[in-house]
Amino acid sequence: MAIVYALFPEAEMAKMVARCILSERLAACANILAPCISIYEWDGAVQDNAEVPMLFKTRGDLTQALIARISELHSYDLPAILTWPTEATAAFSSWVNEQTK
Repeated sequence: MAIVYALFPEAEMAKMVARCILSERLAACANILAPCISIYEWDGAVQDNAEVPMLFKTRGDLTQALIARISELHSYDLPAILTWPTEATAAFSSWVNEQTK
């Protein structure tokens, strides 16, 4: 199993991406989290923007396909998409496997 983390400019985009990803069975679940403030340098200036974080739960072997699809759907030139392997209960892992292709 893997968790994929991505940030979106607003909740509506996050919902659209989540629905698309789930319909394509690249993830079993997407959790849209509370908005956060991201502070970073971009184009030589410090930015201070509200963003919406999301966690996707998927199989480890689907991670790269999921990242690629999020990148295609995303509005940012350089979306922040991170992943890390994780462990889950046998029952939850089984459900994730059933929900993904």
